[in-house]
Amino acid sequence: MFEIELNYLIIIALSLSTLGLLLQMGIYWGLFSRLAWYKAPEIPSASALLPPVSVVICAHNERHNLEKFLPDILSQDYDDFEVVVVNDCSDDETEELLTELSRLNPALKIVHLRQSLNFFRSKKFPLSMGIKSAKNEIILLTDADCSPSGKRWITEMVQGFQKNSTEVVLGYGPYKKKNGLLNLLIRFDTLHIAMQYLSFALIGRPYMGVGRNLSYHKSLFLRNKGFTAHYNIPSGDDDLFISQVASKKNTNIVINKESRMYSMPKQSFSSWITQKRRHLSTSPYYHFMTKFALGSIIISQWIFYAGIIVMLFTALPWWLAVSLYMVRLITQMIVTKACAAQLGENKLWLFTPVGDLFFMLFNPALVLTNLIAKPYKWK
Repeated sequence: MFEIELNYLIIIALSLSTLGLLLQMGIYWGLFSRLAWYKAPEIPSASALLPPVSVVICAHNERHNLEKFLPDILSQDYDDFEVVVVNDCSDDETEELLTELSRLNPALKIVHLRQSLNFFRSKKFPLSMGIKSAKNEIILLTDADCSPSGKRWITEMVQGFQKNSTEVVLGYGPYKKKNGLLNLLIRFDTLHIAMQYLSFALIGRPYMGVGRNLSYHKSLFLRNKGFTAHYNIPSGDDDLFISQVASKKNTNIVINKESRMYSMPKQSFSSWITQKRRHLSTSPYYHFMTKFALGSIIISQWIFYAGIIVMLFTALPWWLAVSLYMVRLITQMIVTKACAAQLGENKLWLFTPVGDLFFMLFNPALVLTNLIAKPYKWK
């Protein structure tokens, strides 16, 4: 009887590890490989062909960041653009700084929200005000703590609209490299999130972008009544909205070096966890197929590791479990390295063995935490 149960355990272990491995191989070679070896179509570079743009930034008590980073936006090498900054009831010196900068930069337009009508304490209300105040059809979004990689950021992002059918352009927003484990985790997480949403866009299933580097048509925003479909949800301006309006035909990605928008990473684990919880709070509202696809990535990881662990406690030779693990790891390393190279994160792939295990446990734990207490405030 014991021998029969042991045989069943061996069969279960082999089945789990093999199924998990096949699913993971399919995800990496069938999905993430789209980004890994993506080649952007050649497009004209003449700025005369490019349309006017409105860059929209929301700011709440961001005087320090605006003073540091806003000049980089205002000094972009682009013929026709405005920068709309929404001062969302700031009680620091944000208003004074913006007023002074507007005297020196006619491209700067300020929208002051002096009375809080932001009942849900989210970014959506001030962002809506900024988009509605913009005079141009192409809206380019970023945050107050972000800095473009160069003076051609607007140019590169807007070139994603070269096809007449394109209404949404997804960019990449990496975090600046600093010393320490926290920074490594933040940047590795950002890389893998980008691998997911950019790869899904490339197979015609866009479901999100990042608000620090995202562009779409103002008419698309107004036609879909902005964020009203999910206004009571604190987050979602860059994933629920994109999931609502983006499609295979109207969405493009831009990931070259000059299109990147760098952001300042969190300095403490507690602030990063709060940020992560806020970002993950929208996942229950994704379309069923999006939740199924993203869930399959996580579940296949759990299936694979469960099978490997069970194998180690059976009579199967240890080298068989190690061999299966190495096949998956080599696949991960190859594809992740190619994706990292595409996004300018060249050495992050080396952290894959540790990062993969960490986030396989960490992200579900945060999702469970959100079921108990949901994060509400965007700033």
